[in-house]
Amino acid sequence: MTNRRTTGLLLAAGLFSLAATAAHAGGLERGGYDIDPLFDATRVTGFVSETFVMPERRLNNVVDTNNIDGIGTTGTGGGATDGVHESPAYTVPKMGIKLGLGDHVDCLADYSQPWGAHLDPGNGWAGLNSNIETRIDSDNYAATCSYRMTFGKGQARIIGGLFYQEVSGFKVRQVVPDSTVIGNGTGRLDLAGHGVGWRIGAAYEIPEIALRASVLYNSKVDLGNITGMLDISEVNGSPLIPIFGNQAMPQTLELKAQSGIAKDWLAFGSVKWVDWSTFQIVSFCSQAIMGTRPCTFGDVAKLASLDFLYRDGWTLSGGVAHKFSDLWSAQASLAWDRGTTTGLSSRTDMWTLSAGASFTPRADMELRLGGALGILTAGSVGAEAEADGTLHGTDVSYSFGNDLIAALSTSFKIKF
Repeated sequence: MTNRRTTGLLLAAGLFSLAATAAHAGGLERGGYDIDPLFDATRVTGFVSETFVMPERRLNNVVDTNNIDGIGTTGTGGGATDGVHESPAYTVPKMGIKLGLGDHVDCLADYSQPWGAHLDPGNGWAGLNSNIETRIDSDNYAATCSYRMTFGKGQARIIGGLFYQEVSGFKVRQVVPDSTVIGNGTGRLDLAGHGVGWRIGAAYEIPEIALRASVLYNSKVDLGNITGMLDISEVNGSPLIPIFGNQAMPQTLELKAQSGIAKDWLAFGSVKWVDWSTFQIVSFCSQAIMGTRPCTFGDVAKLASLDFLYRDGWTLSGGVAHKFSDLWSAQASLAWDRGTTTGLSSRTDMWTLSAGASFTPRADMELRLGGALGILTAGSVGAEAEADGTLHGTDVSYSFGNDLIAALSTSFKIKF
């Protein structure tokens, strides 16, 4: 019994750091939300992790489909049309501390970067009128607690928490020249917003057989008025224009389960839903013209937009873990993430195989190392219509094949 309990507690709490899926899922997901350290059996546990992700998405058959926005029309003379590297490598950090308060209450305080994106094809490709560089970053500060009580052969938990989230980013692209200017120039959109979310969940555990089942709901985070600046001074010499828009980060629901299946063996799996369909067309309007009225796509004051037309995201994963000795454990898992794109981005389905090892030189210290390889499935980008028939993505079209993604991760945990 002791071996099974140790296997469950040792391996299940930190599997999040070993899969590329968690750091490159659909939509704008990076690290996502994770509260697994809350279940650690020790009174005090501190942890830090870093995941390095290397997507190799390459764009081909690029055509500039808008012949009125300057250099690069029809895909000739505007730069590369094949082999364009879209996504640079990036890192995803997490850190936090878990505290046991008495016999029934556990609390977790953590920092993470749940959302993010970085597309950087540069200004040497035929689609620079659509994008030169786009980046979105996030910072999430969370406090989550659970109350444990005896229930049947195990214990049940009620889970709740709050988190504060900051989201910022920018987009640079070639813009339509001003009618009074001969030539081309780039425009830059800078944005920032913040908001508060909440979470609620429940779990049931039987430590003797390493069984745990949990469900966790994370609310949407209304960013309020996302404010920023639009800079088109390179085109027409105009001053920076204050702009604003409205958007909420998505709600999520995740179910996880694990159980000991033999001496020192553990099986685990999860299902996650993310409400990415709330990301359609995010419009940005002039503050001077609109005041506090919400900015929508049809407004005459609309100056820019971020076009997503996403569908909901689903992630399924499962795997096994094995404890070889008191020093070494290992795990392997397979995950499928349903792409959120409907034709305006390269966020297609992804299959990922990950593996990792855990080294515990002392009872109060643990080091995990992991890696993953995955396939980003093929697809294409071009003009797509909203439900009302409005066309978007009319500036560029391209295709891409099955591309590789790789990730390396490490985490360190210390217990008191």
